[in-house]
Amino acid sequence: MEKPLNIIFLGLSGSGKGTQVGLLKEKLEDYWPMQIIVTGDFFRDLAKQDTDVGRRIKKIQEEGGLPFDDLATTGWMYKIAYTVKENEGILCDGFPRRVPEAQNLDRFLTYLERIERTRVIYLTTSEEAVQKRMLARGRADDTEQAIMGRISYFRERVLPVIDYYKAEGRLMKIDGEQDVKKVHADIVKALGI
Repeated sequence: MEKPLNIIFLGLSGSGKGTQVGLLKEKLEDYWPMQIIVTGDFFRDLAKQDTDVGRRIKKIQEEGGLPFDDLATTGWMYKIAYTVKENEGILCDGFPRRVPEAQNLDRFLTYLERIERTRVIYLTTSEEAVQKRMLARGRADDTEQAIMGRISYFRERVLPVIDYYKAEGRLMKIDGEQDVKKVHADIVKALGI
């Protein structure tokens, strides 16, 4: 039996990753059950906890930063280890965000014998477009300061991840500023499904 697909979605905050992950999950369910792993949800949940880590993460999010590097890796490794079954694919929403995370994810997927069935989709969008989208969605952590912090972080840390996957020959660029249905159609075509 063919191993399920694992798809990594990268792009600026507000580029439409979550929307496209949801649409793709629906499409891929005809082939395999899919698990969605969202690092942002993990951190938003942690920020609500009355713990040392929770308080620290809440403060960092309010300032538009991102938490301790290894904490993200710990979060998604835990989620994959405890929830993903052998016949299920993985949809990674917005991670890895740093090159060491990408390397860790590659090693983990190699260990699980899933690396050959892993694809990387980069939703390209302008900074102006994502600013408008994030302000319009009205999430509590979408302040102008936080949005600018995320954009700055993307330039500094996530663009090298995109370069890493490009150098590996695994990056698929999709124009994320198109209509949602057109973006989805382009993703399905790029994946060959």
